[in-house]
Amino acid sequence: MTAVCNITKRNLICYVSAWLQATKGNPEYSINDNDMNGFMNAVSGLDRTNGLDLLLYTPGGAVTATESIVSYLRKMFNNDIRVIVPHMAMSAGTMIACASKEIIMGKESSLGPIDPQYRGVPAQGVQKEFDRAIKETLKEPNRALIWREIIQQYRPTFIGECDNAVALAYNLVDGWLKSCMFAEDPGKGKRTKKILNELASHSASKVHDRHYDFTKCKELGLNVTALEDNQKLQDAVLSLHHAYICSFYRLPTSIKFIENQNGQTFIINGQR
Repeated sequence: MTAVCNITKRNLICYVSAWLQATKGNPEYSINDNDMNGFMNAVSGLDRTNGLDLLLYTPGGAVTATESIVSYLRKMFNNDIRVIVPHMAMSAGTMIACASKEIIMGKESSLGPIDPQYRGVPAQGVQKEFDRAIKETLKEPNRALIWREIIQQYRPTFIGECDNAVALAYNLVDGWLKSCMFAEDPGKGKRTKKILNELASHSASKVHDRHYDFTKCKELGLNVTALEDNQKLQDAVLSLHHAYICSFYRLPTSIKFIENQNGQTFIINGQR
């Protein structure tokens, strides 16, 4: 971490999860409200006038927890936040990246769709399926029996909750992009809409684990910088990332690290 900070002259917080090294679905791999304790520990004592570089390696997680973390970090660092993605920052991790002023990605890096998963299924997929059920049933009433078997698996209010989850994710990222990354851009409305038409659309992404590389993110209009533009930074960032991956294999109970360049570390342990 020191090597990265010596190059950037900025604070560094790493948020890394062992999600790809896991065999079981422990919820602690994902972004959740417990992470706030780690971020509070990491921010404590930092000279916040130096801004923040946030290194992310995460599958995503709870939208509401993500909202809280973004709100906290933006207040503490006055929106002076860059996100570094050495490998993958998916779903809610992509949402956090969109809340920054700049995203640094390498050729190997990926962001992902932000269409929310609700109770383990794509919320927009549920919406689309429900709309299809209505249309097909109106056109061919005898298909109601088939659709009933599918829809009765949803508990009461599930469709409405999916609607709300989709709207929340969209509105949060829309507001974050406009208030930070594109704050000074008079055309921010159009830029933001183009980005969300891809990242927030299940119809566009097709699958929730779709990978968007540097070229695609640049094409969408995100403010992305190539990690390869600074060879020393690339070496330092990738060395740090690989050190974390090695640590996960050497420490089989470690699920997540949240730490800063001063060695203030918050480790979450559990079964994996």
